[in-house]
Amino acid sequence: MREIILLNVTGEDHSGLVASLSDVLTQHGVNILDIGQAVIHDHFSLGMLIEVPDTTDSTPVIKELQSEIDRLGLTANFTAIDDAQYEEWVNLQGKPRYIVTMLGRKLTAHNISRVSKVVANHHLNIDKINRLSGRFSLQDGNQHRRTCVEFSLRGEVANVAQLREDLLEITTDEEVDIAFQEDDLYRRNRRLIVFDMDSTLIQVEVIDELAKAAGIGDQVIAITESAMRGEIDFQESFRRRMGLLKGLDESVLKGIAETLPITEGAARLISTLKSLGYTVGILSGGFTYFAEHLQKKLGIDFIRANRLDIEDGQLTGEVKGVIVDGTKKAEFLQEMADEMGISMQQTIAVGDGANDLPMLALAGLGVAFHAKPVVRENAQHAISTLGLDGVLYLLGVRDREVSH
Repeated sequence: MREIILLNVTGEDHSGLVASLSDVLTQHGVNILDIGQAVIHDHFSLGMLIEVPDTTDSTPVIKELQSEIDRLGLTANFTAIDDAQYEEWVNLQGKPRYIVTMLGRKLTAHNISRVSKVVANHHLNIDKINRLSGRFSLQDGNQHRRTCVEFSLRGEVANVAQLREDLLEITTDEEVDIAFQEDDLYRRNRRLIVFDMDSTLIQVEVIDELAKAAGIGDQVIAITESAMRGEIDFQESFRRRMGLLKGLDESVLKGIAETLPITEGAARLISTLKSLGYTVGILSGGFTYFAEHLQKKLGIDFIRANRLDIEDGQLTGEVKGVIVDGTKKAEFLQEMADEMGISMQQTIAVGDGANDLPMLALAGLGVAFHAKPVVRENAQHAISTLGLDGVLYLLGVRDREVSH
């Protein structure tokens, strides 16, 4: 009679373990129904679900396996699985699958505990946990180290909105970011990423820097912050700020452009995605003068932003053409996807302000980056603890797969 056995093997890792064990099984014509292996800090853990054919007696199989396991210095556990248990396991393969990504500068047991409890409360099973971040030394004081683990989940979610809310609550109390996504084909097959510029690709709001140069920094910054929080309409705030800049000398622009502080991880993210064949764009309510500077520096493919109106070497307080606001950003994103012949599910949008919400909602993956609370709460995903290259983790990219 056919027998199904779950074999769990643990011990110190070294090369050839799987080969040695599978050689024993080969001699008895055993089939492998499922297999999984992990190595953590040189400690080996292997699980095999094996089928012993009805023409074979399982007793010598187990005896020889145990002998080989002892020789290798490992520990094993054998569990008999009946047909009903096996069929129940087979039927679970039709369940939806999800990915929860947790990232930060460090991860604690408490972080893992809280996420695991939320997952369990929503009746999801954790199939696997993987570390995506590289190893880091505890001897140095690297303030930019990254840690990330990815939970593979299985099951039916009765209330996705509540699940997201429960995970978001963790991020308000802990210094971690948590993303929840369907584990589908689109997650691994995106082709277009667009960024807001100010306070996303760069660490400043250019219009505020222009205002400081004009001696009206406090006035303009107050309007900027109100708009970013969504308290006033972007176009209204934009016109107010531009009006205050009337008469600013054009020579100021060059100095600001050459000293723009690039956001941590921006170059690493963009170069990695470019190597994977992504098209990269800037969709900004800022200005083309500065976006073009970043385009050259970071290898960005296209930009859509506001063009400053300059007469006799001075800003007129106006822009040429239609103001690029949140609605226009979303329209540009749709246009680019249409031109590329891709689904919106294959797009990523990253931004920090209220005027980014339309494109964040439209994109297949919308990421609020170091954003105001109103933006974080309304975006699909948020990154507040790491640099822009944290987006790579949301795509399932491991540190070891990135060259720099």
